[in-house]
Amino acid sequence: MSTQPSALPPAPTPEKAPPGPGRPKDLVKRAAILEAAERMFLQQGYEGVSMDQIAAEAGVSKLTVYSHFGDKDTLFTEAATRYCEQQMPDSVFQPSPDTPLRQRLLEVAEAFFAMVASPEAIAGHRLLCTPQMVEKRLPQRFWRSGPERLQSSFATLLRRRIETGDLDIEDALVPTAAAQFFVLLKGDIYQRLVFDCDDAGDCARQRRLHLEASVDMFLRAYGRARGTR
Repeated sequence: MSTQPSALPPAPTPEKAPPGPGRPKDLVKRAAILEAAERMFLQQGYEGVSMDQIAAEAGVSKLTVYSHFGDKDTLFTEAATRYCEQQMPDSVFQPSPDTPLRQRLLEVAEAFFAMVASPEAIAGHRLLCTPQMVEKRLPQRFWRSGPERLQSSFATLLRRRIETGDLDIEDALVPTAAAQFFVLLKGDIYQRLVFDCDDAGDCARQRRLHLEASVDMFLRAYGRARGTR
């Protein structure tokens, strides 16, 4: 009597490899978290917002928030950095050698002042000056990822314009010149905005005159006669 061979057991289904640490995060969820964090921090302050609330506002789990940012301090810094990068991306600092230098500097000046003078930026500045923020050293973290990045990008623009002969700045002084430029642009108008003075920058023409005067002062200090006007 012949016997039928027993059926072979089914091959095991290969297990899917768990996502590794090198796999990219979900960028859509990351953007949603940053948008929610930026909005809620400005509305309710740093201490008034929890990671649970941000997760709910973004439509994600708290675990997802922590997997992207680790802690609330990092999330705050990343949200502030994202705002700066959106308002003043690297493209703002293209040297554009075919554009007259004064016009190029005015373009940078207008983009910068529009960013720092916005209601969101003013609220963020006031928030960074609160004792809770200072104690956590969050202003220092923001400085390195925000204003310091802008100054570095602008310094690169200045160096390119030095190479074309439009500016006369010693290489060691370029970072100083870049910092001076943004301080000039803020001027009295920005301080009045921070202090909520009634007449702070109400007139667009007043702002334009202030920015033009600041650019002209910068050029009198560092510009060469050829191509600076």
